[in-house]
Amino acid sequence: MAQNLNAWKALRAHAGSDKIQSVHLRDLLADQTRTASLCAEYDGVLLDYSRQRVTDETMNLLFDLAHEAGLKSKIDKMFAGEHINVTEDRAVMHVALRADKSDTYIVDGEDVVPQVIQVRDKIKAFAEAVRSGHFRGHTGKPLVNVVAIGIGGSFLGAQFVHEALRSDTTSTPDGGASAAAKGRTLRFLANVDPVDVSRAIVGLDPEETLVVVISKTFTTSETMLNARTLRQWIVSKLGPDAVSKHMVACSTAVDKVKAFGINESNIFPFWDWVGGRYSVTSAVGLVPLSLQYGWSFMESFLAGCRSIDKHFVKAEFKSNLPVLLGLLGIWNSSFLGLPCRAIAPYSQALVDFANHIQQVDMESNGKAVDINGEPLAFQAGEIDFGQPGTNGQHSFYQLFHQGRVVPVDFIGFANSQFNVEMKGEPVSNHDELMSNFFAQPDALAVGQSFAELTSKGVPPTLAKHKAMPGNRPSNVILLPKLGAYEAGQLLALYEHRTAVQGFIWNLNSFDQFGVELGKVLAVSVRNVLKDSRGKLANGIADSELDQAIRSLPFNVSTQRLLARYLKMSKIPAPSQL
Repeated sequence: MAQNLNAWKALRAHAGSDKIQSVHLRDLLADQTRTASLCAEYDGVLLDYSRQRVTDETMNLLFDLAHEAGLKSKIDKMFAGEHINVTEDRAVMHVALRADKSDTYIVDGEDVVPQVIQVRDKIKAFAEAVRSGHFRGHTGKPLVNVVAIGIGGSFLGAQFVHEALRSDTTSTPDGGASAAAKGRTLRFLANVDPVDVSRAIVGLDPEETLVVVISKTFTTSETMLNARTLRQWIVSKLGPDAVSKHMVACSTAVDKVKAFGINESNIFPFWDWVGGRYSVTSAVGLVPLSLQYGWSFMESFLAGCRSIDKHFVKAEFKSNLPVLLGLLGIWNSSFLGLPCRAIAPYSQALVDFANHIQQVDMESNGKAVDINGEPLAFQAGEIDFGQPGTNGQHSFYQLFHQGRVVPVDFIGFANSQFNVEMKGEPVSNHDELMSNFFAQPDALAVGQSFAELTSKGVPPTLAKHKAMPGNRPSNVILLPKLGAYEAGQLLALYEHRTAVQGFIWNLNSFDQFGVELGKVLAVSVRNVLKDSRGKLANGIADSELDQAIRSLPFNVSTQRLLARYLKMSKIPAPSQL
C-alpha cells in the first residue's frame, strides 16, 4: 500500500515540519535560485511550478516516492500493452490511437497500430466524402450538419476539442479551423433530458443532417434512447430508407448497429483497450471532429498527443511534465490536505476543457480500494472544477483568495486565436486577458497583509476585510498558441497526469464501477414508472396509486417522491419532434 512506503512516511513528516508549515510562498518566491529551478519545458509547453509550496527537499522526496512506488515500471507496462486494468483484464492502450505508422504498440501479442491506421484511413475517407458532397443525404442534399450522440467519455472529450478549434483563425494561412468549418454545424447530444434533444436539432433540416451514434456496446441507455429519438425525427420527415444515409456509428457491436438500421460500411470501430474517457483520439472523437474541421486538423491534434506520449514514457522524472503535475497533485491532496484542484484556462476556447478533465480524473482516481482490493488508508482522487479566466475571477476566485485553499492550474497562450487591438486602448484585448493570467498566481501566492494595507492608509477596520493570507499554491502552464496540435498536447498532458497519480496511489485508474449502481437502480424505477403510467391511463385513483407505490421495494422517501412525481405529471406533453 502507498502509505507503507518509506518515501510516503518521509513526506508525511516533511509536510508537518516547520520547513513547510512555517514558510510562506512570498519567501519561497524571493529565493531566486529556487524559483528559477522549479520549471520544466518540452515542445513549447512551459510548466512553472515555483508557486507550489515545495522546496528542493520536497521535490526530492516526491521523486523518491515515484521511484519507490515503481512509477517507471508501471508507465512502461502501460505502453507495453500489459493488462494493467486488472479488474476488467484489459490493456490500457489509448496511446496507440495517436501512433505514427512507424510506431509499434503490442496488445495480446499483436501490433495494433495497423488496425488503428486502417480505421483512421476509413474516417478520413468518409469525412472527405461528406465534406466534398460526394456522400449525400437521402434526398441528394449535402450533409452540412452533424449531431453526435454519446455521453461521458463518448462526448466530453470531443466537445472540448470542438470548442478549442471553433474560433481558431490563425493556425493556418487560410484561416485556421474556423475557416475549414465554414458552412458546417456540429452539435452534441448527451443528456437524456428531452430539452437536450430539442436544442440539438433546433433549426436543423433532417435532409442536411448526419447523426453519429457513439456507443461501444450500443446498449448505453441514455445514448440509445436519444439515438432512437433522432431516428424517429429522421424517419418521420424522410422515411425509413433514410436511416442508412443519415446515421453512422462508432461502436464495436456490429450486429446491434446493423439491427438499428445503420449500414455496416458506416460503422467506425474502436477496441476494448480504449477506455471511454480516454477515447477522444479514437473514432469517438475523430469522426465528428473530422466531419467538422477536416482531416488535416485531426492529424495535427494526434501529433500533439503523440508528442507528449513520447515525452511521458522517455523523459526523466525531473523534467517530465505529466510526472511533475501528478506528483504536485499528490503533494497537495495527500500531504497538505487540499482535496480540490481548479483548472483555469485563460482562453475562452477551452471553455469545456475542465469538464473533460473532471471526468478523466475523477472517474479514474475516485476510488476507495487499491489495485488489490484493499481499503485505502487515505482519500484518493481530487475534486476538479474550473472555467475560463477572466470569468472565474468574478465567480469563485473570492474563495481562493480569502476562503479555502484550492490549488490552481493556470493555462495561458502567448498568442490569441482571434486578434483584436483597438486604437486608443493601452494594450490589445489578449494582453488585457494575459495581464490577469500573470497577476492572479502572484496574488494567490503572495497575498496582502493587514500591515501592508494599514501602511497604505487603509483603516484598520477595513484592512481586516481586505487582507489576503496568500500562500495559495498554483501551477502556470504557458504555450505559444492554441491550435489542434496544442489541444492534443494538453489532452495527453492531463491524461498522463491522472495515470501518474493512480500509479503512485496504487489504484486501478481504468475502471469505473462507481457509475454502475445508480444505473441498476434506475432500471427498477423505470419499470415502476412504466407500470404506473399504464395504471394512470386506465383511470386509477390517487389513493390507489399511493397504495400501489407503498408496496414497492423502495424506502419511504423514494415512495413519497415517486407518488408526487406521478401525480404532478399525469398528462404527458405532446411530442415536440
